[in-house]
Amino acid sequence: GRVGRVGGGVGRVGGPGAVLHHLAQEGGGVGPGRESEAQLERIGIDESGKGDYFGPLVIAAVFVDATTQGELRLMEVRDSKKLSDGRVLEMAPDIKTICPHSVIAIGPQKYNELYAKIKNLNRLLAWGHAKALETLLERGITCERAISDQFGDERLILSALHEKGKKIVLEQRTKAESDLAVAAASVLARAEFLLRLKRLSNEVGTTLPK
Repeated sequence: GRVGRVGGGVGRVGGPGAVLHHLAQEGGGVGPGRESEAQLERIGIDESGKGDYFGPLVIAAVFVDATTQGELRLMEVRDSKKLSDGRVLEMAPDIKTICPHSVIAIGPQKYNELYAKIKNLNRLLAWGHAKALETLLERGITCERAISDQFGDERLILSALHEKGKKIVLEQRTKAESDLAVAAASVLARAEFLLRLKRLSNEVGTTLPK
């Protein structure tokens, strides 16, 4: 990974989302061998822009339950790396409509400030994952499980979590994007990265590589 980032744009984007959407619904099985609602409820977290010199680092968290899992499956949500940029941009608003979510965008200036303070990309990623998770929990989501890709010591994320996140069980997996909640988060993170990179390209008057 590289140390510095070039360009402008700072800030956090947390679309309004229907945060309490679906939470009161019961049932919602997903076919044979259906799991209970509580077992299915989870928050998926993923990032975009980690290996890019231009544009922001974006981390998204998405809450999924039995009902929204079925809807995401019908939408054929999958890891954003397996989708075209056009499909990602089409799919993201639909995911935001049905799933409570948070999107944290760390613009280049903020990235460089944080990197100077934290001095470690995995710690910076952990801070971003914790921030996205906390933001979602602060909106009234009650959930006991979060899943993210394996990128470092999970204690980094857990130590970055504040009070609301302390009770959550964090599961780090290799190839976590195979989980629908993580795949949905990957789509939201990628869409936000693409939109901000386009805005940045317009500001500087040239297409920045992605």
